[in-house]
Amino acid sequence: MFKYTFFFVQRYGIIINGLTYAVKVRNHEIVEEFSTLVNPGRHIPAGATAVNGITDEMVKDAPDIGTAMGAFLSFIGDSVLVGHNIHTFDTNFVYDAAYRFLGKEVRNDYIDTLYMARKYLPELSHHKLTDVAAHFHLQTEGAHRALFDCMMNQGCYEEMGKLMEAKKDEEPESEKELCCPYCGCELILRKGRFGMFYGCSGFPGCRYTRNVRN
Repeated sequence: MFKYTFFFVQRYGIIINGLTYAVKVRNHEIVEEFSTLVNPGRHIPAGATAVNGITDEMVKDAPDIGTAMGAFLSFIGDSVLVGHNIHTFDTNFVYDAAYRFLGKEVRNDYIDTLYMARKYLPELSHHKLTDVAAHFHLQTEGAHRALFDCMMNQGCYEEMGKLMEAKKDEEPESEKELCCPYCGCELILRKGRFGMFYGCSGFPGCRYTRNVRN
């Protein structure tokens, strides 16, 4: 059974402004929680406080990003990271902060449920986490609160997992497993300089490629 960790990095624009939250999931149940305030080393904008309620006063004695990142890495271990729209920011922040402040490379695989939603719920006009949750009739009241967002993301991931398994059963054997392991987008057969290969449909955001099996 894979170990999954759903995580959420509170931010405003590109500023880390106060909170990192994560939950470990085993057998569809949350078994452990992680939470830390983060002192971003700068003023938290009023717009951010209006969204998440975090103020400069609340984080003045909180650990800096490097210390918080060390605790976060210890918590996630080798589990697969899962989040919504994490491919464009959250994972980059985690990987960059771990290397910058701790000299460590994060090698955890991750799954971005935004790409899953775009693939398996094409009928939706928008694919925000709250849109996906509403589609599955999951509670959305409390969105933009770290723990609730992680729990809502878990519910959406498991519901889309059912759709993914159902689609696999309908696909011919030759077309199965054509899903990017990095971001969840569909892999598309392309012709390159050295022949045919599978490239991620999330390009240029994701540059994953795979050789065509003979």
